[in-house]
Amino acid sequence: MSMDPAETFRQEAQELLEGLEQTLLDLEHTPDDFALLDAAFRALHTIKGSGAMFGFEAVASFTHHVETALDALRRRKGVPGPSLIAAALAAKDHIRTLINEPDAASQEQADAILRQLEETPASQAAAPSVPNPTAWRIRMRFAKDVMEMGTNPLLLLDELRDLGSATVVAVVDAVPPLVELVPTECHIGWDVVLTTDKPKAAIEDVFIFVIDDMTLEIEPLSAPIEAPRLGEILINRGDAKPEAIRDALAQQEPLGKLLVDAGVVSENTLASSLAEQNHLRREAQTPKAAAAVAASVRVPTERLDELMDRVGELVIAQSRLRQLTMSSTDSQIKAIAEDIERLALELRDTTMGVRMVPIGSLFSRFRRLVHDLGRDLGKEVEFVALGEETELDKTVIERLNDPLVHLVRNAIDHGLEPPDVRRAAGKSSKGRITLAAEHVGSQVIISITDDGRGLNRERIRARAEENGIIQLGAKLSDAELFQLIFQSGFSTAAQVTNVSGRGVGMDVVKRTIEALRGSIEIGSRTGQGSEILLRLPLTLAIIEGMLVRVGNGRYVIPLAAVEECVELSAAEDARSKGRSFLNIRGELVPFLRLRDTFKSREPADPYQKVVIVRSGEQRVGLVVDQVIGDHQTVIKSLTKLHSGVKDFSGATILGDGAVALILNIPHLVENNQGRDDRLRMAG
Repeated sequence: MSMDPAETFRQEAQELLEGLEQTLLDLEHTPDDFALLDAAFRALHTIKGSGAMFGFEAVASFTHHVETALDALRRRKGVPGPSLIAAALAAKDHIRTLINEPDAASQEQADAILRQLEETPASQAAAPSVPNPTAWRIRMRFAKDVMEMGTNPLLLLDELRDLGSATVVAVVDAVPPLVELVPTECHIGWDVVLTTDKPKAAIEDVFIFVIDDMTLEIEPLSAPIEAPRLGEILINRGDAKPEAIRDALAQQEPLGKLLVDAGVVSENTLASSLAEQNHLRREAQTPKAAAAVAASVRVPTERLDELMDRVGELVIAQSRLRQLTMSSTDSQIKAIAEDIERLALELRDTTMGVRMVPIGSLFSRFRRLVHDLGRDLGKEVEFVALGEETELDKTVIERLNDPLVHLVRNAIDHGLEPPDVRRAAGKSSKGRITLAAEHVGSQVIISITDDGRGLNRERIRARAEENGIIQLGAKLSDAELFQLIFQSGFSTAAQVTNVSGRGVGMDVVKRTIEALRGSIEIGSRTGQGSEILLRLPLTLAIIEGMLVRVGNGRYVIPLAAVEECVELSAAEDARSKGRSFLNIRGELVPFLRLRDTFKSREPADPYQKVVIVRSGEQRVGLVVDQVIGDHQTVIKSLTKLHSGVKDFSGATILGDGAVALILNIPHLVENNQGRDDRLRMAG
């Protein structure tokens, strides 16, 4: 199936526009960085050319006018200010609309954006020149007594390395035979090729205390940096005459070998020249390497999903095969089954790896959101992203966008104070929003942190009591109190704004996170800020689970939620009536009898087990008849007919072909908490 050329352009333009947005946001912080400015113009030029090639004439025409309006910046007649950056971002948004929804793009809007670009002058402050790196050839020969005078030449070489990229070659031609060598004398010289943006004076300063008693040659090499040939280097250094180079080249042998054989240069001089050549060649290739993009193949998302489904079926079939071979006495069949199991697991891991995407692709979208929202609310906001290389299943990332947007908007609107309030509280006028991600076991933890005022416990409690969510004077921990903001319609905002305050959103955030089999936690310190933690599985397709039996039914508990397993003694079982608690190393942990929850009619096993699970800050024990063992769980979604059954998040097929339901741990824990609250209120 070949991809439509227009669709190919849309995908490539999407990547270019995302890069353009990040470049423009960077330019706002470093407006005199002409490398960023050039990158922005390259992105615009590529979109214009590709748009014209694929028939997107409106895109090509508008982008051409944007380039023209910004021509003063291209000619270095100013630097972009915040207003010009805002206009350029609006132009980028209009280009996206022209590509994806051309019918929604109006000519009036395009004209208004172009007028804003033309009428917003570039900052006339003298744009400081960005120093270009220069390659310097440094040849140094120290006095013999340099070490006796207290100078260590190796430390001077380290100082040169601190100035930039350096290639150092020791020159040992003057080292005497061992019997004549005086250990305190320095007979070694050094040839250095240094690429730095520092001036020559900075290099000379390295040798300021020994420069009068040494031979020092510092000369610039070709700029811009190129990779000259070996013969050119030897001639420029004065190590060989042009005639000798021509004679050697005429013999069609490696030049270095011929010159050494002819006695023109020594092996040490040749090594120094080759090191210089390699240094310049490496520096010349660096910009190309930085601009190179790793080879990749575009694959439609549907194909990846289909591949994951096939791998899931393979894992199920392999599980059935393993169960069949357990009773077999044929060693060859068992060996083949083990090989198939190993290959199936490797294929599973590889396929899951293909679906994994760095979360930086999601985090980068929030720079623009924070930039625009801070400007609209009159707040100074710094956005920090950490752990952008953390990988997560693409399906999870796609469904995380809306919850994160809501949480970040709330953090800016409710969490961060206005600049004058922050200054009065002894804080920096600029608030900070931090998005961070990290792998912890089989989960990814995403945190949204602000350094604002923190959650108002009294206001949350008052609003909850006012709405009848909790009783007057109810004793709640901070974790329980903060969870109340996820109630539908709950809001502590004093007034409704365009950003937030209607009590719509946080309940949707929680439902979305739990639908991803994740959990959400909140922490806050008054006057110092708040932190929201999202705990998410790496993938939604396959999980490690614990297979348990309740009556005649088998169920899967996600292993990431399991803390430990203990035995429920007959005495504890008989003693627990109404409210059921276990004493786990001095901590009371409530437990649920799953046979009661699932209305099992089979008699309980004499030795029941309790699986301790955690969701957020809550720990609950689940009483089961038997813990069967671990199970590679391929998740199958429930049908729409079962959408109202909240105790289960999906199902899986076992090795014998039977179906086992996957327990929805957050829902079970929440129901247990609600039951405890009702019992507490009744008591």
